[in-house]
Amino acid sequence: MKLFDGGRAPNPRRVRVFLAEKGIQVPLVPVDMGALEHRQQTVSSRNPLQRLPVLELDDGTVITESVAICRYFEELHPEPALFGRGALGKALVEMWQRRMEFNLLSCVAAAFRHIHPAMKEWEVPQIPEWGEANKPKAIEFLKLLDDELANQEFVAGDAYSIADITGLIAIDFMKPARIKVPEDCANVLRWHQAISSRPSAVA
Repeated sequence: MKLFDGGRAPNPRRVRVFLAEKGIQVPLVPVDMGALEHRQQTVSSRNPLQRLPVLELDDGTVITESVAICRYFEELHPEPALFGRGALGKALVEMWQRRMEFNLLSCVAAAFRHIHPAMKEWEVPQIPEWGEANKPKAIEFLKLLDDELANQEFVAGDAYSIADITGLIAIDFMKPARIKVPEDCANVLRWHQAISSRPSAVA
């Protein structure tokens, strides 16, 4: 088993944080995305979409997409449960995971990919207006999240989950995307500081 890893990019990091929370070690194959190595044969033969991370199992089976990889490891190592417990708990984690992905991480990524000059070769066509349009979308969602976090410790309730991991990666990615968490989102800032202090956050 080996994990083709893309370093600081959001989705590879999301899997590494998840694995660190589980205490699972998987051999990493570093891929230099800055040098566009993810577009070369090693990755593209395993994932035609040329995206990372890519998990290759011992029998050659390939799993792509960060959440799919995390779900695979959740099934193999159910503790600690990062996709929720019971019907309701799992549904709430799934709900918030999708909200964090589509309303925050995707917006931050769009802002970065469509505005940052280094992304010109990656995002074709690069549409700066679309990047700018996504910045207020991210801020609007953070205000909604702030209201939720006023009454609970973590995004999906009382337990740390993959929804928190996605949120951590999204907010950390706001810095290169040049988006700032509003100062009045005190609950978001408290939550982000807390999950950033977990040992897994440095993975």
